[in-house]
Amino acid sequence: MAQHIAQKLRLTSALLGTVSRKDLAAAFRRVNPKTAFDLGRADKWLQGRAQPRDHSVYDDWAKLLRLAQSGVWIAESDLASFTAEICAQHGVDRAELERHAGAQFETSSTHEERSLAFALAGTYACYSRAWSPYYRGHFIKGILSIEGGPGLHGLTATYREALPTGQLVLGGPVTPAKRGLYVHLKEVGGDAQFFLSLFPQSKPGSVLGGYMCGTAIIGPEAQPSLTRILVVHVRDLAPGAASWGGYLLPDQSITRDLALLGMAIEQPELVDRQLTRFLVGGSDGGVHQIPPTEFRAILDVFDRHWLSHAG
Repeated sequence: MAQHIAQKLRLTSALLGTVSRKDLAAAFRRVNPKTAFDLGRADKWLQGRAQPRDHSVYDDWAKLLRLAQSGVWIAESDLASFTAEICAQHGVDRAELERHAGAQFETSSTHEERSLAFALAGTYACYSRAWSPYYRGHFIKGILSIEGGPGLHGLTATYREALPTGQLVLGGPVTPAKRGLYVHLKEVGGDAQFFLSLFPQSKPGSVLGGYMCGTAIIGPEAQPSLTRILVVHVRDLAPGAASWGGYLLPDQSITRDLALLGMAIEQPELVDRQLTRFLVGGSDGGVHQIPPTEFRAILDVFDRHWLSHAG
């Protein structure tokens, strides 16, 4: 049974002088261009959350380390024996190798996460479907600003919408994760809250997309709401962008609107169709809301049952 795979991989990486998961994967490919060493799964292997299931990975590993031992031995050996074997084979000091293995991946991971956090910082133009029943069918525009701070991630966001009732301003933490990017926003001086669940950021970080949920701000009744949202990274805001915001009709051009922020998009008609398809996707034209009457009918049933059995 395979054991201590994460520690063995870190020791291997330190021995080879690789500084990232990509470098380690490249080293495996050099001994076998068709290796089953999977860069996508390597992160879990290095964190001890999984281990290679394809036995050929261990055979490639033995070739990579130029060991007389088999791939099975690499998988099943105890950590002390594995460390002693590779140190003897390559003539390195055990204590120095172990120290380097521990520091290297801590530094590499921290560097990667800090680089991602730095890339997220900036200003974004946001487009989503309006939740207010008075503006049904409109898009609403917002500005999202992400700033760095202390700590590994230390990212905070400020989101603004220009509403007929005045500026809506919310702020809160940004949490990058492997399977998503999450932003929890709370109204400054109020009780409104929005939550953004977005696809993970990818380089170069030009646009984010996903869902925003919360409650409609302008309306006669509170309705829990969900809509798709596009978050477009704006490199340099054009003069006058501070007053940008408000509503767009579905047939108004998003690319023309972005041009007001200094972003000229090629093939604007084609891109407009793509953006509109994304934003209005879903069973309810891009907005998911529970009609209050529908919920009240259920509420009435359970309230009556609760009260009839009280005491």
